[in-house]
Amino acid sequence: MANTAPDRTLAEHFDQIQGAHERIAPYIVHTPVHQSQALNEQLGAEVYLKCEHLQTTGAFKYRGATHALLQLSEAQRAAGVYTVSSGNHGAALAAIGAKLGVSVKIGVSHSASPVKLANMQKYQPQIEMIDPGMAAREAFVAAQAQGHFVPPYNHLDIVYGQGTAALELCSEITNLDILVAPLGGGGLLSGTALVAKSFGLPVIGVEPELAADGIASLEQGHIVPAFPPTSICDGLLTSLGSVTFPLLQRYVDGVVTVTDAEASTAQALLEQTTTMQVEPSASVTLAAVKRYPELFKGLNVGVILSGGNIARPAS
Repeated sequence: MANTAPDRTLAEHFDQIQGAHERIAPYIVHTPVHQSQALNEQLGAEVYLKCEHLQTTGAFKYRGATHALLQLSEAQRAAGVYTVSSGNHGAALAAIGAKLGVSVKIGVSHSASPVKLANMQKYQPQIEMIDPGMAAREAFVAAQAQGHFVPPYNHLDIVYGQGTAALELCSEITNLDILVAPLGGGGLLSGTALVAKSFGLPVIGVEPELAADGIASLEQGHIVPAFPPTSICDGLLTSLGSVTFPLLQRYVDGVVTVTDAEASTAQALLEQTTTMQVEPSASVTLAAVKRYPELFKGLNVGVILSGGNIARPAS
């Protein structure tokens, strides 16, 4: 899996995303784009929702994980793979691993959402519980003696796979003015930015105020470690990586923050206006559209709803 492309042009990156889409198309869900007039009125913009919470395993992560496994050699697949995950990437890798006959081992934080842990366990990977935070993740990876590491975000094959969501969105909705995506480790936002720029569009990333290491990294010009894992947006609590950071520096127009309360309010607003349920890590995008009218008011806004793995009331 080639993971460095310092001289790759935007056109070359875009070609890679198109190729990734062709490879993963037989395995993924081509998720719908949804609009709600009631939601638009609340947000003050025409918002086009790319519904990745309806993706296989309930999140966009299935795209990148699928592309990463398809890029491995037969020998690498036979040796198995491992990763670390708060939930969505682990479930995605376990699911596509089960489909392709690849054994999967996952380091999972003790603080992981029970819903996301159960989502991983459905596909019967080997799970090792670890402490929360980046240090424990790095220690788990360093301790693995065999198998191939498939990172949650910091790899071009992952970035290109994640970018296919924006590719579908921009290909379907041709009058967009701007794209918005969550920022955690940067895989989704990097891929989204590569597509946005290829379509001539600006792109904004969104992260929680309690996990604003991404905006700090971009402001300071170097990767700032992840903040303590206190935000409810559990999918956005990782540091940027050596692959994603330079892509964000080059192609993202800005990153804004929202509070956890704003993410929760946006989560509830989406459910009230559309009945769709997403996790706080996904609703930060809608919270940003609401909070920053100077960036979004009156525009056609493409939003990646990144995931929907939350606890739901018993029916």
